[in-house]
Amino acid sequence: MTDFSDLVDGYHRFRTSEYRRHRDRWSQLSGGQNPQVMVIACSDSRVDPAQIFDTVPGEIFVVRNVANLVPPFENDGGRHGVSAALEFAVTQLQVPEVVVLGHGSCGGVMASLTGVFDGAAPGAGGFVAHWVDMLQEARAGIVAEHGTGEEAAHQLELETVRVSIANLRTFPFVAEREAAGLLSLRGAYFAIRDGVLHVMNRAGEFAPA
Repeated sequence: MTDFSDLVDGYHRFRTSEYRRHRDRWSQLSGGQNPQVMVIACSDSRVDPAQIFDTVPGEIFVVRNVANLVPPFENDGGRHGVSAALEFAVTQLQVPEVVVLGHGSCGGVMASLTGVFDGAAPGAGGFVAHWVDMLQEARAGIVAEHGTGEEAAHQLELETVRVSIANLRTFPFVAEREAAGLLSLRGAYFAIRDGVLHVMNRAGEFAPA
């Protein structure tokens, strides 16, 4: 089992291998970043966007959370981590593309599908329940059609991408840039079981890359 001491050991390996290999790039990046893509992905330990897309440091600006969800635009004085990262990437870094990456075997999706944390207090699943209730409307339709089994889970995993992209468009600075042709919103789905990446088309359908 990996613990913090294993992570420190990994750091030492990094310093003597990858860091040296990309030393010129690290020196360049120390003066600032200029990623061309923002990736919104799940916190799941099995789904690392940098690994899936085989990127080098500085290529992608990544935000990870439960079930790769983007909340709708809200100006309520709360602390909005995903919204802040999105704002920074789009208005300050001016990334031309935002990708929402869903994945198979998503625990957040299962929490939504089964309602296992519904009504729970914070610290007992309440934060998770409130977060994934962004899928509530989609879940209702999927459960009505597919029940709560494996196919329903898969369909809801795909729906996390569609819901997030729809919510992205509620942000004025996103909608304005997309309308001006300065920003593209893209969806993708990584199947953990077989390692295949699926890409979403304009109609919201997914096909292997």
